Amino acid sequence: MSNETRLRQLDLNLLTIFDALLREKSVTRAAEGVGVTQSALSHALNRLRDFFDDPLFVKGPEGMVPTRKAEALKPAVVDVVAAIRQRILSEAAFDPAASRRIFTLCMTDMGELVFLPPLLNQFRALAPNCRVRTLQVPSEQIEGLLSSGEADLALGSIRTAPEGLYRQRLFMHSLVTIVSAQNRQVGQRLTLKQFEQMPHVAVSLSGRPGDAYDSALEEQGIKRTIFLATPHFLTVPHLLEQQPDLIATVPLELANVFQRYGTVRVVQPPVELAPYALNQHWHPRFHHDPAVVWIRELVKRTFEGYPEHGRSR
Repeated sequence: MSNETRLRQLDLNLLTIFDALLREKSVTRAAEGVGVTQSALSHALNRLRDFFDDPLFVKGPEGMVPTRKAEALKPAVVDVVAAIRQRILSEAAFDPAASRRIFTLCMTDMGELVFLPPLLNQFRALAPNCRVRTLQVPSEQIEGLLSSGEADLALGSIRTAPEGLYRQRLFMHSLVTIVSAQNRQVGQRLTLKQFEQMPHVAVSLSGRPGDAYDSALEEQGIKRTIFLATPHFLTVPHLLEQQPDLIATVPLELANVFQRYGTVRVVQPPVELAPYALNQHWHPRFHHDPAVVWIRELVKRTFEGYPEHGRSR
């Protein structure tokens, strides 16, 4: 059978199913992502298996696992689907009010606390049938997720983001120090001696203290004791409540949220720390994808001027 004949037998819609299964590793989620029923997707998968004479995806402990042949086909499938989205579908407008797309955003738990509430307000008003999913992954995995289309945007301060990604600044964040509300040894401002001697909790997605969000302190020559490095911002106030001698340096907006619960209070660090940028990142492969263009423009509009008028939302 000639290649031309086989090409006529291959429905390009099947490649979108292949691509969705590669990203979602679940028949249910893949069906939701492409807007078909589970039975329709299962039928499409059977057609793909017949065409490639391979199971392609088999059940595993964490979902549908691609076979060796599926892994070998992955780069070509991703490239074809991306080309269709950019060069063909980019000519068609994205209609958020009618779309049922799932948008996937890479962010930390701090990002969920800061970004999600105002963003979801916009989603429910403008794209009521769309859904949002968040992923928290190590920074070295972000480029692969954006390149494959498994994630649409990465939001936050990604200091080690690859040069090949597009980056757009959203707003600037400043850092402050938080202490337990039970701590009576610290006044409104920490002395440098106190700051260096007290045990610190540092947030690092990699778990390595040198990659911590507050590593600017070391860049200022401060020698502190990092007692605990954790990848989770939201555990910090609980840790300080249970261990009142611990302190942490976190973004101001996050500290303000923590302080409202009454378990911590905000103090100024002993040195002035320069603010840092919160950005959104996306892959050049999807730069012209209408849905990705829409979501990043929505994110930009939502956070223009934040955190000043973000506090009034």
